[in-house]
Amino acid sequence: MCEHCRPDLDQMPKTYDPSSVEDRLYREWEESGYFHSAPNPDKEPYCIVIPPPNVTGQLHMGHALDETMQDILIRYKRMSGYETLWLPGTDHASIATEVKVVEKLAKEGLTKKDVGREGFLEHAWAWKREYGGRIVSQLRKLGSSCDWERERFTMDEGCNRAVIKVFVDLYKKGLIYRGDRIVNWCPCCKTALSNAEVEFEEQPSNLWHVRYDAPDKSYSIICATTRPETILGDTGVAVNPNDPRYKDIVGKTVVVPIVDREIPIVADEYVEMDFGTGAVKITPSHDPNDFEVGLRCGLPQMCVFTEDGHINELGGKYEGLTTTECRKVFVEDLKECGALVKIEPYAHNVGTCYRCHTTIEPMVSKQWFVAIKTLAEPALRAVEDGTIKFVPERYVQTYYNWMRNIRDWCISRQLWWGHRIPAWYCEDCGATVVEETEPACCPHCGGKLTQDEDVLDTWFSSGMWPFSTLGWPEKTEELKYYYPTSTLATGYDLIFFWIARMIMFGLYAMDEIPFHTVFLHGMVRDEIGRKMSKSLGNGIDPLEIIKEYGADSLRFALTSGTAAGTDMRYSQKKVEAARNFCNKVYNASRFVLMNLGGLELGGIDRSMLDIADKWILHRLNEVVRDTTGNIDSFDLNLAVDKVYSFIWTEFCDWYIEMAKPRLYGDDEAAKRNVLSILVHVLSNSLKLLHPFMPFITEDIYQRLPGSEKTIMLSAWPKFDESLLFPEEADAMEQLMDMVRQIRNVRAEMNVPPSKRAHTTVVTAPENEDICRQAAAYLNKLAGASTVDVRFDREGIDKNAVSVVSRLGEAFIPMKELIDVEKELERLDKEVKRWEGEAARASGKLGNPGFMAKAPEKVVADERAKLENAQEMLKKLAARLADLKG
Repeated sequence: MCEHCRPDLDQMPKTYDPSSVEDRLYREWEESGYFHSAPNPDKEPYCIVIPPPNVTGQLHMGHALDETMQDILIRYKRMSGYETLWLPGTDHASIATEVKVVEKLAKEGLTKKDVGREGFLEHAWAWKREYGGRIVSQLRKLGSSCDWERERFTMDEGCNRAVIKVFVDLYKKGLIYRGDRIVNWCPCCKTALSNAEVEFEEQPSNLWHVRYDAPDKSYSIICATTRPETILGDTGVAVNPNDPRYKDIVGKTVVVPIVDREIPIVADEYVEMDFGTGAVKITPSHDPNDFEVGLRCGLPQMCVFTEDGHINELGGKYEGLTTTECRKVFVEDLKECGALVKIEPYAHNVGTCYRCHTTIEPMVSKQWFVAIKTLAEPALRAVEDGTIKFVPERYVQTYYNWMRNIRDWCISRQLWWGHRIPAWYCEDCGATVVEETEPACCPHCGGKLTQDEDVLDTWFSSGMWPFSTLGWPEKTEELKYYYPTSTLATGYDLIFFWIARMIMFGLYAMDEIPFHTVFLHGMVRDEIGRKMSKSLGNGIDPLEIIKEYGADSLRFALTSGTAAGTDMRYSQKKVEAARNFCNKVYNASRFVLMNLGGLELGGIDRSMLDIADKWILHRLNEVVRDTTGNIDSFDLNLAVDKVYSFIWTEFCDWYIEMAKPRLYGDDEAAKRNVLSILVHVLSNSLKLLHPFMPFITEDIYQRLPGSEKTIMLSAWPKFDESLLFPEEADAMEQLMDMVRQIRNVRAEMNVPPSKRAHTTVVTAPENEDICRQAAAYLNKLAGASTVDVRFDREGIDKNAVSVVSRLGEAFIPMKELIDVEKELERLDKEVKRWEGEAARASGKLGNPGFMAKAPEKVVADERAKLENAQEMLKKLAARLADLKG
């Protein structure tokens, strides 16, 4: 960035205000085209397709977590030199959107039928235009660096073409068919649902035991049911063919209670002999297992429910009642006629609609299905052979369980909003015609055609998202360059809804996987671990959090402390801590810039580096290496926590304080060099932090000398072996330990910070040079007035307070300031602490099991800890002897 464009320090407010920064910076980023990506043969691509939020949606904490994880990866890869594409878009969400539009019409006194299909679709598109952009604008508030020039919609022209092409191709290969099968029916949404769209919840109920008598009362069978209203649709009773209790009556009939309809007794292996009475009532139209038994045994199907959950005309006197009402009345009638043997409490899992949570009614209905096993087999192999990796790996089991037990997928929905099924029926000859474009007439007889009224399951089109958004079925440059995409980042709850279907469709249409890695995160729960929901009233609006604390604070709180694939507990305290971190970073940066003034920096002069300089450069290098490794392995929580710890503790609390004597001194060369180090460490720290907290890092980075036009296009810091100083870094850690211990002692003795005292350091001869370098820092950080380094205790005041560290012992003559008895008491506590550490290490090393199984490095570490504890005890013993003199 040129000096004329760089923000002036005088314009840098004393405190950081996200609201004055975030919208302005996002607008600059977007207008400058920093998010845009295009095929670039000179760069390796990195592509993520966004899990498209519903067009009806409003940003919630789940979205905030989802988009933050993706944005971290995109910003990191962009800085690492990849051609990054984060492709955004929204999902048309058939059921959810149709419900919204129906509600809007109802407020106007209208119904779907009143306006008709075309009129309804006009209302739906108008609703989409008015409200569909809301979620997109909210994603911008979060800092999402999507390529908005490539924004897609699952019902746009390109996606629709891809969906229709896949449907027609599958149909012509016999992998899509239409037939009467048992489906999950939502009587509220009035549509079929796939198995993946059914959520099971345990509900208290009863088990009703009902007697079915022979026509002449010569025998009877007792069957138990949790849904007595379905007795109206019974067409058989099944027993196991090997059950001796029923072998003489198989093939005979019983009478359905109240209905007085004779039904056959059939034999089928499905029935478990040792469960209940070993007899099961069969209702093929209203139970998936009964449906299969009915097919095998040739039982008729008798559907007794309407689409809106009432009893139809086949229910006799119960016609018009809801299924719930019918149950109550029917059970009373069973009691009255003596057919109800007993009722026992019974809790069981009940299927509910994933959208409206209404109880699902299994019903036989004519629907469209995908013969899924043919598509599932290669998709299963792609994960089994490691072509696609799951992070965390444990979630592959969820994928395997679903894919190995997958059933044909019901893809038709009785809705108007969505991709209309490209099937037409001839009014003359009854032929079914499936084509990509509407035929003029029946190709068989020239008759008039009528298109199927149903639309496709939303997940059918979403399953094509990775390639339809890149231009398929056209062979675009984008498709060639970005596909397969790199990473799919989404919640673990979408493994079978979406992930499995994308893998199946990707391999089918493209003959290639849709992505290399599936990175899964958990759910955002409240502070006590409950799922956030409207009913519990525990939902948190991320936009309100952003308004109060800024997007960076929310992003940091969502990332820190939570491992991949695990649920996180949202905590306001974490957001407040993140805001405090922002303030810490801002204040430290302002301090550096204030001291910089207009000074021209010439880079770091390595010949002038002292122990503190080498330590901070060494630690920065380690953090670069570790953070890069953590992000590459998707341990984003570990990465951000390392950066946080480095900036807050090592850079702000330690190094800046160590730099102050030179900043305020008269040596201009020393001042210039330490400022160069401060700017170098700050600049690279901001880069490491940028993927997690993009706004504050950009705001500060643009003020630094020598910075580029934007931090997001700057190079990711690289590990530099020439800036590793392990010996000096270790010595500095020893010095810091000594400083901490001196501070602790002064605090325990209530010594005022302003009170300085002469400090004597007793160390080994090989540590002399380090200790002499450390003198200035003991003066600055540990309240020393002067520092004397020696190799023995001769002449040291026996009443001086001492601290023991690996670097040596520090003695402070504080007779007038301390109570000797208290000092003895403190040293006794230290002895006990180190005795405990020695006993712990000794116990481990004396444990044969530990010694046999532990890695060599772990054993070596324990030996070092034992030796260190023993050395500390020797020093403490000597100090106690001196005091007791």
